[in-house]
Amino acid sequence: MKIGLLFGSFNPIHIGHLIIANYMANYTTLDKVWLVVSPQNPLKKYGDLINTYDRLEMAKLATDNSTNIAVSDVELKLPQPSYTIDTLTHLKEKYSEHEFALIMGSDNLVTLHKWKNYKLILRDYQIFVYPRPGYENAEFASHPSVTITMTPLMELSATFIRKSIAEKKNVQYFVPDPVLKFIESKSLYRV
Repeated sequence: MKIGLLFGSFNPIHIGHLIIANYMANYTTLDKVWLVVSPQNPLKKYGDLINTYDRLEMAKLATDNSTNIAVSDVELKLPQPSYTIDTLTHLKEKYSEHEFALIMGSDNLVTLHKWKNYKLILRDYQIFVYPRPGYENAEFASHPSVTITMTPLMELSATFIRKSIAEKKNVQYFVPDPVLKFIESKSLYRV
């Protein structure tokens, strides 16, 4: 089975994440997509990242009825900080029967050269790239391991959702209903 890995903080998970995962699972050569909940991106500041297990639970709630999108907590069990190459190596050893590929936005493709062992990633893994506004041309876009997809362009961000919740604005339809209920039940993202 060919599994695409979509890494993220999912702080919170929203319909943009789900549209990307659904597109990759149904319109590419991938059989399944795993949403890999990351404890902390080494290239990002900690900021207003909520409890990892709340983010994991929201991702599970969002994908509960999906047949080809699953949630992975693999990075929560690995040493920190979590680097993509280490996670890929671990998964390759643990699930040798599967082939793994990366899913990333064109914004991440632009910074791929800053990733730990990025040359190994390019050599050993296929990378499926979805468009992000303002990041059309990337250095590795024409690399043989990189597939630029026609995933619907999503300008929705978790930052926008967190800010909206803090301002007591309605975020219905931006996040799945079970996720919204979870956020409200725990008063997450309120200032």
